Amino acid sequence: MSDRSPAGQFLDAAIDLLRRVRDEEADSIAAAGTLLADTVEQGGRLFAFGAGHSSLAAQDLVYRAGGLALMNLLAVPGVVGVDVMPAPLGSALERVDGLAAAVLDNSPLRAGDALLIISLSGRNALPVEMALHARALGVKVIGVTSVAYASETKSRHSSGTFLKDHCDLVLDSRIAVGDAELTHDKVPAPFAPASTVVTSALLQAVMATTATTLADRGIEPPLLRSGNVDGGHDWNARVMEQYGDRIFYRH
Repeated sequence: MSDRSPAGQFLDAAIDLLRRVRDEEADSIAAAGTLLADTVEQGGRLFAFGAGHSSLAAQDLVYRAGGLALMNLLAVPGVVGVDVMPAPLGSALERVDGLAAAVLDNSPLRAGDALLIISLSGRNALPVEMALHARALGVKVIGVTSVAYASETKSRHSSGTFLKDHCDLVLDSRIAVGDAELTHDKVPAPFAPASTVVTSALLQAVMATTATTLADRGIEPPLLRSGNVDGGHDWNARVMEQYGDRIFYRH
């Protein structure tokens, strides 16, 4: 019997979304993992970008125990997280034309690299231009978004397009427009967002696929270990020395 408490309802909703992603995005997850494995094998570098709360899922991939050491955060000043003051400034910067191009032109990204762009709505200028400009540089782009926004909202980019329209691969988080899973007859707005839980799990599924694909090709995946287990620091130092020219979060 299911738990009908608010906590139980939210967890059930999150579990249902995770099941949908598992069942409906399996092919896309496999393709994304293969694309990243190809990039690693061919000497490319890996980057992840997200604005606002979407940045949480990007940050979850970087310098992470059990994660790929080669994943770097592409940071855009003012939109990396909710520590921006005032907080609405971060949302406003997502709608600024030209910001993505300026960031990419001053980043280490180059042809042959891969970039994960995470944007729940995919409608703002920043993720759309990020994808457009990155692909023009010869970077492979994987968009992580809720495709439903493209049919239920209007783009905020001058082209009228969404992130999903400018990617080599798209991963659909299946999050409903508004990102709130619960309602209550005495609460005037829906509440309990699940996008962080689902998007983080979706991306970790991609990372697991990448690591396994590399191993199946006879290539040891460049994984980090926890610094809180014996030998972890020595292991990580070896990986970082071996791949130092493809790791940018140490400088």
